[in-house]
Amino acid sequence: MKDKKSIADNFGACPIPLDNYPHIVMAHGGGGQMTNQLIKEMFNPVFNNQFLAAEHDGAVFDSAGKKAAFTTDSYVIQPLFFPGGDIGSLAVYGTVNDLCMCGAVPAYISLSLIIEEGLPMQNLWRIINSIQKAAERTGVQIVTGDTKVIDKTGGGGLYINTSGIGFIEHDLNINPAAIRNGDLILLSGDIGRHGIAVMATREGLEFETELTSDCAPLNDIVQKILTAGIPVHCMRDLTRGGLASALIEIAHSAGNTLEINEETVPVTDAVGGACELLGFDPVYVANEGRFVMFVPQEHARQCLKICRNHAAGESAAVIGRVTEKKQGTVVMKNRIGGQRILHMFSGEQLPRIC
Repeated sequence: MKDKKSIADNFGACPIPLDNYPHIVMAHGGGGQMTNQLIKEMFNPVFNNQFLAAEHDGAVFDSAGKKAAFTTDSYVIQPLFFPGGDIGSLAVYGTVNDLCMCGAVPAYISLSLIIEEGLPMQNLWRIINSIQKAAERTGVQIVTGDTKVIDKTGGGGLYINTSGIGFIEHDLNINPAAIRNGDLILLSGDIGRHGIAVMATREGLEFETELTSDCAPLNDIVQKILTAGIPVHCMRDLTRGGLASALIEIAHSAGNTLEINEETVPVTDAVGGACELLGFDPVYVANEGRFVMFVPQEHARQCLKICRNHAAGESAAVIGRVTEKKQGTVVMKNRIGGQRILHMFSGEQLPRIC
């Protein structure tokens, strides 16, 4: 009888202790500690290269004399339709927004559909039309794709993967490594609406004020900022894990400490009330049309003005700054003068919201 070989015998020792984590733990919506650990300790060491090392929303590279960005994402949201959007528009805007965070002008998108048997054809047609409208709105073309039909699993009925390519028309190097001491941190608008709107729809909750997702493309507002000549150091859209997770990831990548003033973070009364009622922290709730920017202090006022003159940034605000400390942490000052260190969320706060 042959001896059973361990995984380490065949593949080398896994960097994550398999005895402690024998199975993947579902963390709806991602952006949590488990997902972060998989990326940092398992995926990145195995696929190590300069593009992954940048820890950005996409890979930036030179192609035939042009500077380009490439990104990919998968969408597993439940329900498929929610106030303010659906899985189709979400997939297009999400990929477009990731390219924008690299400073690129989105151009081409791939579209892959994994369809569960039993999905109503009317729902599929509605989503396909939504994808087309979103592509037209953002100026991208769907140029390739794939379709698979799988057995019914009790999931969402439809899953979408999109990849996108965009082109960079400036000389800025926009990524976490570019942020500098003294940079101000700008937030493009109020947070938490997407996550709460999706959860309310899924769970059948009703609030006094109807909540609508902030799902929207960011290419127009980002291009206005860049064409104005503002030397943006870093941008990140606030999807899975919300504002807190995005800032924590950036702080860890850059090695800088970020100081955030909670009082300046815009949260609508409806979202704030819903979060208080349900025990959620708004800074961890997902968004699909919001982003943070790191800009030199002398350019912050101009950047803020551009944002507030745009529909996607009417409630934009300066929420913090980059400090001299090299601790790679995010410190949030609260309304009564205290402060707390923000940590990567380790549990399941919301249902699948992207």
